[in-house]
Amino acid sequence: MHETDTGSSQVQIAILSEEISQLSEHLKMHKHDHSSRRGLLKKVGERRRLLKYLQKEDPESFKDLAKKLKLSIAKKMIEDDELEAQKEKEIMTEKEDEGEEVEEEA
Repeated sequence: MHETDTGSSQVQIAILSEEISQLSEHLKMHKHDHSSRRGLLKKVGERRRLLKYLQKEDPESFKDLAKKLKLSIAKKMIEDDELEAQKEKEIMTEKEDEGEEVEEEA
């Protein structure tokens, strides 16, 4: 990253986070501003997609960014990934155990 960087995933996520924060404050005062609410939801979705991409492509950078920006959604994404990895590991263990049972019967 460099000073004029506006295209990298990390910078886009940081910019979206700031915009989300500003829109959230605006909506606290203007509860019936539905067009701003829609814009907020679009920005949240875009940030989530970028976070998912960054997590897949560069997990270390993802964790650093999540800590710097104090993103609670990133913590949930990390937990979900860990649970998924644990389930896959259990499935692989079960398959290995089944394979051993078949060999013992033969």
